[in-house]
Amino acid sequence: MILFSKSSRRSLRGMTLATGLMLLTLLLSACGSGAGATATVTGTAVSCPQTNSLTGAGSTFVNPLFSKMFNEYANVGCQIEVNYQSVGSGAGITQLLNQTVDFGATDSPMTDAQLAQSKNGNVLHIPVTIGAVAVSFNLSELPTSQHIQLDGATLANIFLGKITLWDDPAITALNSGVTLPHKNISVIHRSDGSGTTGIFTHYLSAVSSDWSSKVGAATTVNWPVGVGAKGNDGVATAVKNTEGAIGYNELAYVLTNSIQYAAIQDHDGDYVLPSLDSAKAAASAITTIPDDLRFFFVNSAGKNAYPITGFSWALVYANQADADKGQAIADTMWWVIHDGQQYSTPLSYVPLPANIVQRGEAQIKAMMCSGGPCYKG
Repeated sequence: MILFSKSSRRSLRGMTLATGLMLLTLLLSACGSGAGATATVTGTAVSCPQTNSLTGAGSTFVNPLFSKMFNEYANVGCQIEVNYQSVGSGAGITQLLNQTVDFGATDSPMTDAQLAQSKNGNVLHIPVTIGAVAVSFNLSELPTSQHIQLDGATLANIFLGKITLWDDPAITALNSGVTLPHKNISVIHRSDGSGTTGIFTHYLSAVSSDWSSKVGAATTVNWPVGVGAKGNDGVATAVKNTEGAIGYNELAYVLTNSIQYAAIQDHDGDYVLPSLDSAKAAASAITTIPDDLRFFFVNSAGKNAYPITGFSWALVYANQADADKGQAIADTMWWVIHDGQQYSTPLSYVPLPANIVQRGEAQIKAMMCSGGPCYKG
């Protein structure tokens, strides 16, 4: 038998208590980062999945917003880190179909042919934001704040290569009082599969039968003229560095890079600048929304509705093979269309309208994990 003095027994009890507290702390810490832990997501207590990181790829259009959203998301709720690669909508669709990412992102909904390539079942489109595609240009002869005016037919003829000079009569007729230079127009377009291109070419097809019949609308088209650049950032850089250039960019890229941009004639004949308000007006004019949410709404009717406006979607599989990861994806998308929308306006994106949020919720709730819903909120 080993005997301890009173002071030794007190020391032993103190060590035992300290050890117990340490183990309790470690246990609670482990619970806070693993399965079964709870966190508040969009005001709802949810059980956190074991998965703490996700990968996504696609749209450059939405990248400034996603960068902000996912940076914030890593510090809230279940603290899931999202690695998003801004590689273009076409590449994002391809990577989703190849199942090398957890979700894709596109500004041009997947076609029937693309959906048919899926080896993992149905792909859901979840709207994440709304943005305007600005027509960017570079004319040093004009003040930086000068916005030239272009209508649909003239813009289509520029990208068709029919109008090659900035002082062409068709352009000068739309810009009374503006002295346009006798300078060649350098067309810049996307070189990669692009949802921004999808929005832009759907607009040109809507306003020009010549464009519709000769080129058409898609994420990748056979451009009649011009030089290609990769991504929204690539087009922005090329336009900014090329005197006489014209291109098209998501509005955030134009504003961030201080690039000149045009006012475009809307459905009612007025000239409208791309902005939060004009993009919101275009979205408000939507009257018909298909069940699968795959649609464009270019050249919308409505006062001050900017005509080259569109959605960005996250692409996810309806049936998730990994239930734990499926829950992480569903939780992330739920946060994006709710709390994440607060970051839209400061970056010149339009927060989703309530009716679109509801449709997005239905898509997320349609995600299935092991026979049950992935989203458990």
